[in-house]
Amino acid sequence: MMPRLLLLPLMALLTALVLSACGSSGELQYESAQDAFEQGMERFENEQYDRATRYFRAVFDFGRTHEYAPEAQFYLARSYQENREYIIAAQEFTRFIELYRTDPRVEEAEFQRAMTYYVRSPRYQFDQTPTRQALRFFQLYVQRFPDSERADLASDKIDEMRNKLARKQVYAAEQYETRGQYQAAALSYDKVFDQYPDTKWADDAMLGAIRMYIAFSEASVPSRQAERLEPALERYQQMLQLFPDSPLLQQAERLYERASERHERLLAEN
Repeated sequence: MMPRLLLLPLMALLTALVLSACGSSGELQYESAQDAFEQGMERFENEQYDRATRYFRAVFDFGRTHEYAPEAQFYLARSYQENREYIIAAQEFTRFIELYRTDPRVEEAEFQRAMTYYVRSPRYQFDQTPTRQALRFFQLYVQRFPDSERADLASDKIDEMRNKLARKQVYAAEQYETRGQYQAAALSYDKVFDQYPDTKWADDAMLGAIRMYIAFSEASVPSRQAERLEPALERYQQMLQLFPDSPLLQQAERLYERASERHERLLAEN
């Protein structure tokens, strides 16, 4: 039997050899930038995106100005995107746009960068930072490429993101309303039609503001009730002008009549 003191160093040596063999099997083999790029494309087309990114990065060993560098940078970003690593993909698309501004694929890169934020946009109840970033990049894309075949799609995404942000603001107002914080709710509803007047939530928000200014007035001390009803009366007139075809006008009119009668009575009493 081999002595224990000799066995331990031998086991350590064998472990090191095994680890070394595993590491070497993962090393890339390429002879030139073209070779690295072509191997990266082969992995990309076979949906081996992790491996593809390593080959595309290897192209940069030959310099960022090499003829294959722009293509490698573009497909590096695409690989991360296809692998659903959207944050890294956005960074790599941005790097492509900044480094290779005259490349004809810049237009697609700008659109895909916006898409990496769009796919991360959560439901309206949650933090909307990715939504705002998607909106900003889609707007930038439309400004720069108004005649692109993707411009209409980008415009549709802009409308979708604006509606989601409007819904988020309505949701915030609804939370204030539920808690009885009527002034905060009214101001939150105001923000919707101030910031997103072209969305489907604008008339809902205006109706909510009318309702909340009335509630805020009723919860106030008697000496302040009349003046705090006035914004509700103003919002109704705005709603008539801005949304004459809204299906919510009937509800708004009933609130207006109630508020107007109360306002006149309070003025008379004071």
